[in-house]
Amino acid sequence: MQPDWLGACRRATATVREMLQSASTSEQRLRETGTIGEGGDRTLEIDAAAEEAMFKELEQLHEQGATFSVISEERGAVAYGAELPLVVIDPIDGSTNAKRGLRHHALSVAVADGETMGDVFFGFVHDFGPEEEWVAERGQGAMLNGAPLDRSAPERRMENGKLELLGIESSDPRWIREVADGLADSAHRIRALGTIAISLCQVADARFDGMLSIRRCRAVDAAAAQLIVREAGGEITFPGCETALGAPLDIKPHFPIVAARTQATLDELAQIPIISE
Repeated sequence: MQPDWLGACRRATATVREMLQSASTSEQRLRETGTIGEGGDRTLEIDAAAEEAMFKELEQLHEQGATFSVISEERGAVAYGAELPLVVIDPIDGSTNAKRGLRHHALSVAVADGETMGDVFFGFVHDFGPEEEWVAERGQGAMLNGAPLDRSAPERRMENGKLELLGIESSDPRWIREVADGLADSAHRIRALGTIAISLCQVADARFDGMLSIRRCRAVDAAAAQLIVREAGGEITFPGCETALGAPLDIKPHFPIVAARTQATLDELAQIPIISE
């Protein structure tokens, strides 16, 4: 029997939601564990608690006979009897948002039968702000709160040809300055939500006409949502990678990510230079 990945994610989501509600103040959410996660960031207590919730569900699947391995932002690589499938977890994508009480922050979980983005066959993103559940299975389309996403949803452009709304992700204003001309050439308006996973999901539902990360991203941030975009009829590439979906599923930041509703727009956005450091 196939493991119930969706059920595990939903149970973990309920636990994380309860945890976030019990730690509702900025003072509570700012508390750190005193450790550095495998992703290189200081680990917040809410990050650790969210990760623990997901690992508890995965351990139950393992006890039921499932074998797999895990890559998680905080713990790194953990083996449960087999190299594949590979479960890729970001316990709270947008943890800065979460600790400051801002709206968008999510549990992101992907499952792959290989070692690259193109091998992801299950993607789950739950945005705790608007309580939106995004789910995709390879070849089965994508769902938002149980309703199928429209694969034909179009992008929108202004009369001057620019995209009406482009999502960007960058934590340093200097990086935005470096790519400002390229952004201005392609976009009428830009938005930064503070989370790669949720920004990608906005492309899946054509809320954003495209999205790009100005700097290299990690697999834990993008693995689940990039499948959601593709199953919703959108396009994904990792500029600099030998193949569009060849970015490795590990903990290191290798390439930026670009998403769009059409291949032509993807090619256009992929030409915007990014920060390589």
